[in-house]
Amino acid sequence: MSNTLPSTIFAALKFSLLLTGESHDFTKRIPRKSLGLEKEKLSHIHFYLHDIVSGRNPTSVLVASAPKTNTSAAPFGEILVMDDALNVGPEPSSEQVGRAQGIYAIDSLGEPALLMAFSCVFTEGKYNGSTISILGRNAVFSDVREMPVDDGVFRFARGYAEARTHAFDLNSGNAILYIC
Repeated sequence: MSNTLPSTIFAALKFSLLLTGESHDFTKRIPRKSLGLEKEKLSHIHFYLHDIVSGRNPTSVLVASAPKTNTSAAPFGEILVMDDALNVGPEPSSEQVGRAQGIYAIDSLGEPALLMAFSCVFTEGKYNGSTISILGRNAVFSDVREMPVDDGVFRFARGYAEARTHAFDLNSGNAILYIC
């Protein structure tokens, strides 16, 4: 503990200097070559996300709702936790390449729209052991929705994910999304 205390005090002092404006030396440029980023690679990953909210084995479950949830056009205020299959095809029996793990919340009083924050955890193939994080707005009834990609294990990744509804069952709430 005695070894970490001075560094903790120094970090707090440095942070304090940044907040007061007395020092502006908190960024620096790093040459791309020093990080092994001489040439960029472009990958186009695509899969189907199977979101099952009904039945005996749901992959998304409701964890919170608000009093207003039942009185709005969309179930505003619902929050769900998901651990959905990522498959190569739209059929549930197609090869599974990973899981989409995270949360989504209905965050619109009007049109059905979700705030989605999840990681695609790849368990098969070339990207086995890698993750990509996606965070963004998903306007459910739009044909194509773009959500930004944050870098997971794909260090320095950038780009976006497109979500398209492949199938949606109004009675069960189950959906299959094509993510590319």
